[in-house]
Amino acid sequence: MKILGIDDNADITEMLDTVLNSAEHEFSFVNNGKEGLEKIKQNTYDMVLLDLSMPNFTGIDVVNGLNDAGIMNKQKIVLFTASSMTDTEIEQLLKKGVHSCIRKPVDIPVLLEKLVEIENS
Repeated sequence: MKILGIDDNADITEMLDTVLNSAEHEFSFVNNGKEGLEKIKQNTYDMVLLDLSMPNFTGIDVVNGLNDAGIMNKQKIVLFTASSMTDTEIEQLLKKGVHSCIRKPVDIPVLLEKLVEIENS
């Protein structure tokens, strides 16, 4: 799978880089939301791992930008969140076209399960 990671935490993107590339996925990443939005507009990904809580341009800003550009439905966005989002807030993002949500700290087996689920959908 071709996967993009958008997360301002370099430790997380480096861990994802190691895990996903060793699992023979094509993983690339950026460490800010604006750059991530531009990458999504310019490329096609099988899955985008998106951190919600980033400074200046959040994951919600990325989702809104994808909706504004009319390309949200072309992406499988999986949110990463360490925040205490309510089920209602997550539900609103799912209605906007987000595929699913994984809570931080990232559990690698849960992430790999999500990849299989998306690959098979």
